[in-house]
Amino acid sequence: MTRIVVIDNHGQFTHLEHRALRDLGIDTELVDNDTPPEEIDADGIVLSGGPDMDRIGNCPDYLELDVPVLGICLGMQIIASELGGRVGSGEYGGYADVTVGVLDESDPLIGSLAPETRVWASHADEVKEVPAGFTHTGSSDVCSIEAMSDPDRDLYGVQWHPEVAHTENGEEVFENFLDICNA
Repeated sequence: MTRIVVIDNHGQFTHLEHRALRDLGIDTELVDNDTPPEEIDADGIVLSGGPDMDRIGNCPDYLELDVPVLGICLGMQIIASELGGRVGSGEYGGYADVTVGVLDESDPLIGSLAPETRVWASHADEVKEVPAGFTHTGSSDVCSIEAMSDPDRDLYGVQWHPEVAHTENGEEVFENFLDICNA
């Protein structure tokens, strides 16, 4: 059975990410972001959202574990920041219900949501420039980079929260990530 570990970056919805995976019948565990990388036993990792970049623990080290990684909100920003992208303050600020246009229908994480999907996202901070090797895969009128993917390294990120009820196709995002982990 595929095992996906959710890294707790102390966000308000982290427990919902864990629950969404469990509800899909996935073997999952919620672990603190200070867990040593050598103690992570997983076929995939979800880097949860959280309050700020100052409390990301060992998240940069988890990117080196050679398993697929899905970054959600702060998790996506960690991936971008650690791999040479740029993160900055969003113009919109807080949470918003937005329509994300899917820019790449072949993307393994969000391509199935094309042409667009409604999501719930925080835009206090956001990715301003994707790292080398990544493709910009989702955009909205609130945030230019709502999603990014690097299928060659199995690294993915979404600015929005697929685990909340306000996101239309959130379960599909987790199912697609499971497929990535099983590939």
